[in-house]
Amino acid sequence: MPNDDYNNDNEYDEDDEDVNEEGISNSNRFNFYLMMGPVLSSLGYRFEKIALMDLLFLSRRIYLGDGSHEAPLHGGIVVDTQGIVRRVLRTSQEVNSYLYNTESEAVYDFGDLVLMPGLIDANVHINEPGRKDWEGFVSATKAAAAGGFTTIIDRPTNATPTTCSVQALKAKTSTARGKIYIDVGFWGGLVPGNGDQLAPLLAAGVIGLQCTLCGSAPPVSDEFAAISEPQLTDALKQLNDQEIEAVIAFHAELPELRQVTVLPDESSSKCYANFLGTRPATMELAAVQLICRLATQNQQRRFHIMNLSCAEALPLLADCRRRGAGAQLSAETCPHYLALCAEEVPDCGTEFKTWPPIRERSNQTGLWQALHQPDDGLLMIASDHSAATPGARCLTYGRGRGNFMNAWPGISSLQLSLPIVWTRSRQYEENKEQKPLSLADVHRLMCWQPAELCGLSRFKGRIAEGYDADFCIWNPDEQFTVTAEELYTASKTTATPYAGQRLNGVVHATVVRGLHVYQQYEGFGQPLGKVLLRKSSRKVVKFVRL
Repeated sequence: MPNDDYNNDNEYDEDDEDVNEEGISNSNRFNFYLMMGPVLSSLGYRFEKIALMDLLFLSRRIYLGDGSHEAPLHGGIVVDTQGIVRRVLRTSQEVNSYLYNTESEAVYDFGDLVLMPGLIDANVHINEPGRKDWEGFVSATKAAAAGGFTTIIDRPTNATPTTCSVQALKAKTSTARGKIYIDVGFWGGLVPGNGDQLAPLLAAGVIGLQCTLCGSAPPVSDEFAAISEPQLTDALKQLNDQEIEAVIAFHAELPELRQVTVLPDESSSKCYANFLGTRPATMELAAVQLICRLATQNQQRRFHIMNLSCAEALPLLADCRRRGAGAQLSAETCPHYLALCAEEVPDCGTEFKTWPPIRERSNQTGLWQALHQPDDGLLMIASDHSAATPGARCLTYGRGRGNFMNAWPGISSLQLSLPIVWTRSRQYEENKEQKPLSLADVHRLMCWQPAELCGLSRFKGRIAEGYDADFCIWNPDEQFTVTAEELYTASKTTATPYAGQRLNGVVHATVVRGLHVYQQYEGFGQPLGKVLLRKSSRKVVKFVRL
């Protein structure tokens, strides 16, 4: 499907760099060829021709994700000079014929590695500007690229300022340009008091609006406050009256009237079971009930629940969708809820702390079952990647080490999401508890549904003619051991709950619009990622890459 929604639309207030009509930076493309020219020249290619030639990507295990083939095919992908898929070669015979009739083709043959659409994560915290030491654009997009992701969407919560105004969005985009290795889009914030910024934020390019029903943890709590049901109702009325389409995403925990926020002593605060008791499943159930009410009252609007951990909430979601009242209601869960369980969390193990919390193994089984029943609404997997310094995570030595009540909630897993999900799925198969995920399932949960949610599905999320040539090339059978030295997140010195784990699924290369941004042994190319801004005018939505 052609990507006409954004190819020839370059209307935007900022023109930081020279972009051609396709939205590709000429300077970045030149830098790539300057870097790769000597390599390809050694193979017999002239530098002048490299910049003008199509690229051919080959594999015996190509998963297109376009609905035409459930099983991987042995073929090739022809990519034009603008990084767009020109043609799909579906058999080895088509590849041989194409090579026989085409001269001066740059060929990348990945053999038996899986070549599939680049992964998309709609739930990532990049804390720049303001908290770059927690996670910045360079470190986050490097980690994403090393994990097979070609597009991520930044949450509005943890930077300074939070993305709750057009001015803050511009601070984000100007900071990101020239630093990002993959494409990055942005959620806008929906908080008390920023009603006058909602329409301008959407017009300026955010992919939707995100709010929290429970507030944020210190020090962000004063910067991104919880929103109440009456405030939400007012905001939705405002958007409806102006006929503005926008996805509304929720952090879905609703505080209880007598919620415990302080434990009696220091030792109690270092026990995970005690912390888990302060954020019971009833908080998520109450929030999902509220969201279902809103979905029933606003049937034309897409609502999305982020980082759902409570399997008990899934029947509420499914019932709302079946009744038709909430047909556009969806949810995601996260790798840590699928791979970690409360019974395994050690006392003082604050690297396991997140909101909502990691729950019991029986709850985890319910989440896995729901992933195989997409009609019920659990449509995707997202990392909720939230890095922080060791001090913020209460992982430095001293009396406060291991205090669950004071530690920042969040798990860094962007680089590891694919192998975590793939490995845990295989373990469920070995234990005969659940059928494993297939490549088609991984594509649905980590590529296509996120693309649909974020309005990117006209040019990302599958391999087809006219789509961006964004690829994840990986070996599902190859194993590796998680070590801090191999992680690219800014907080890699902070303990990870996956340290020492043996995982299946090694990413060998990540390609964004036909260009290698990551290779397993060579490392990273140039930061060629683009800022994705959604150009909206009431019910007309377009995307531009700047």
